[in-house]
Order: sequence, then C-alpha cells, then structure tokens
Amino acid sequence: MESVLSEVVAVEDLMRFEKKYQAELSGGSVSKGTQFEYAWCLVRSKYSEDIKRGAALLEDLVPQGSKEEQRDYVFYLAVANYRLKEYEKALKYIRGLLKTEPKNTQALELEKLIEKAMQKDGLLGMAIVGGMALGVAGLAGLIGLAVSKAKS
Repeated sequence: MESVLSEVVAVEDLMRFEKKYQAELSGGSVSKGTQFEYAWCLVRSKYSEDIKRGAALLEDLVPQGSKEEQRDYVFYLAVANYRLKEYEKALKYIRGLLKTEPKNTQALELEKLIEKAMQKDGLLGMAIVGGMALGVAGLAGLIGLAVSKAKS
C-alpha cells in the first residue's frame, strides 16, 4: 500500500495521458476512461497542484461511474488527499468506501495509514505548540525579572 501512496508518475506517462485527455477535450467530450487515466497520473505527480487537479477530475467522475468505478474513484480520491496531507478528507473518502465494502483490505490498510499519519502529525503539532508555550513562558519570566530589577 505504501508504494501506491509514494509512487511518482513518469513524466512521459503524464505527458502521454495529458495529450490524450486534451485531444478528447478539444474534440468535445472526454471518455470516463481517459479522464480517470489522466487523473490517476496527476494524483501520482510530485507536484501538489497536479494532485489537486487530479482530485478534481476524480470528483467529477464519481457521480457518473458505476459502483465499481465509483469505488476506484473514491479510493484514489483518498490517496490524493493523503498525498496532499489532507488527512481528514482522505479519511472521509476511505470511510465512505468502507461503509459499502467493510472488508475491502486495500481500503482498511489505507485507513490505518491515514490514521497513523494523522497521529504523527498531531503529535508533531502538539510538540511545536508545547515548544512555543515554553518559549513564551520563558520570555514572560525574563520580562518579569527585568521589571522587578528596574523597580529595585
């Protein structure tokens, strides 16, 4: 599963699918297959703007898809949001998928990885806030010391 989350698309593949997508778009309509292929390439990009664009394309596909297609679209939306560090959104998508397929092992594994990343980021966030609070308390103490010396 971690390889799915960290895989980066080859530039040639991205260009090939973008060209196909643009050709169909200029022709008036893009097939679901082409839009999905291009979106999946964008989601695997190393650039967050590409990932966001891929997620938007997937979101457009969800209402149009069959149940099986929707499962894929929602799964890759979770992957896209994980890669963007939008863990709450990723969790929302994967849990939506798990409501319809509670035994989907890929989705269960992704849910665990998302929760693990959230926990790691949460602890990291708390450490930063704690460090800042300690710094502010230390600064307040120094100011108090300076004020008391000034009064003496």
